[in-house]
Amino acid sequence: MSSDPNVTGPRTETLVADASEALRRRKGSRVQRVGDHLKREWQLYVMLIPTILWLLIFLYKPMYGLQIAFKDYSIFRGVAGSPWVGLEHFQTLFGNEQFLRALKNTVIISFYSLIFGFPMPILLALMFNEILHQTFKKTAQTIVYLPHFISSVIIAGIVITAFSPSAGIVNTVMGWFGVDPVYFLTRPEWFRPIFVGTSIWQEAGFQSIVYLAAIAGVSPTLYESAVVDGASRWQMMWKITIPSILPTIIIMLIIRIGNMLEVSFEMIILLYQPATYQTADVVNTFIYRQGIQGGQYDLAAAAGLFNAGVAFVLVMTANTIAKRYSRTSLW
Repeated sequence: MSSDPNVTGPRTETLVADASEALRRRKGSRVQRVGDHLKREWQLYVMLIPTILWLLIFLYKPMYGLQIAFKDYSIFRGVAGSPWVGLEHFQTLFGNEQFLRALKNTVIISFYSLIFGFPMPILLALMFNEILHQTFKKTAQTIVYLPHFISSVIIAGIVITAFSPSAGIVNTVMGWFGVDPVYFLTRPEWFRPIFVGTSIWQEAGFQSIVYLAAIAGVSPTLYESAVVDGASRWQMMWKITIPSILPTIIIMLIIRIGNMLEVSFEMIILLYQPATYQTADVVNTFIYRQGIQGGQYDLAAAAGLFNAGVAFVLVMTANTIAKRYSRTSLW
């Protein structure tokens, strides 16, 4: 091959020019296609404008306030006028025993909710799928869906009444067996089981809808083939139903792991009290007390940013593991 620059140079320049021209044409045709699509479907994009505005105003614009976590914030100076203090608030957080206790409680409660709460909607969906009597099936579904639509205040009132030491149904039944009344909601050791159980009762039925929809998408021919082969209902559930909805289970698990630090704030506020702070106080209630009640907005912002950062890491980690071992992921 000749190394003469007078021979190879013009050819190289011609090839580069041709490639650049082809790239410009491709970009131009792509822009033209996008423009044609916008002209053809402009009504859909007009309908999308309110949602985009909502996202910008209520989700992206508040991100400007995240810098409060790195400033000595004063409501009189504002965000821009408050001086920077760097990571001082994060150092204060990790030296605060109340925050460390709240973080520990958040992890423990979230772990219990994941272990006991995550499988319950799947089990409910599988049981509903096996019910053949349609009237009974619809009635049972309505009963288990109902708590989701009841206000958390009412749910908390029901729990407080049920576990009341004087007139609660739990202590009444215990009294039949000669057991002395127990004020469960003032006992730190009882708060986590009560909270996790209440959360399962309130949300498991409604969350099962996702898995019921996934089960409805399983091809009936798979079950017909299994029946021909003599498979029982139990074998069809383990060999057909569960493997078919496994991608949905993995996606929901990733989302659940990402929300591990987002313990139900409203329910804890309604149920906990100073006597149960030892096991009931979580990061969100710590932020509420420090930020809203204590006026330490910068410290509360630092705690909230830490919470969001951990959630991001958990989602990324769970998604990566799921993609590597199951080929199912959020992205």
